[in-house]
Amino acid sequence: MGFVLRRLVAGLAAIVLVAEAAVLVLVHFVLGRTTHNQSMSIAGMDPDVMSLATYGMGAGIGAFLLLCAVLLAVAAVRDRPPGTFARIVLVTAAVTHGLLGALAVGLVGWGAFAVMMLILCLLVLTLMLYAAQGGPGAPAGGTAGEPDGQDGQDVQDVQDAPPPPFGELKPTNP
Repeated sequence: MGFVLRRLVAGLAAIVLVAEAAVLVLVHFVLGRTTHNQSMSIAGMDPDVMSLATYGMGAGIGAFLLLCAVLLAVAAVRDRPPGTFARIVLVTAAVTHGLLGALAVGLVGWGAFAVMMLILCLLVLTLMLYAAQGGPGAPAGGTAGEPDGQDGQDVQDVQDAPPPPFGELKPTNP
């Protein structure tokens, strides 16, 4: 049952990120065209440079969100945890959505905040569900609670062992 939820959340997050990428690219295109058509200038900056920078920013944001969507879709199709690079990209996207959500409250309103927090929740939930499955660096025997021994018995994991008494703590590296 857990694999269905993982796949569903990762697939839904990928779809939402594709929609967000399309909306943000469209918004940046409209802003760039408006800047170009009105010959707007801020503090004497060239309007053509400003409109090109707006187009570039829209393309960059769209590409980043599409990369995140592809990584999530691959995780959903394979039902395997994202690799190290994918985790870094997805955590970066989650942090970015958290910061944008905080800014959106004051600049746009609570609706935009709710959308940003929904996307943040989907990203974090996807990462947490796949972390519970066991990602890179997880024990080779599988996830906790699965039989690891040859006779079908659970092998006690190092994490399940009680900590040593206070005076007996020793460093693990020389």
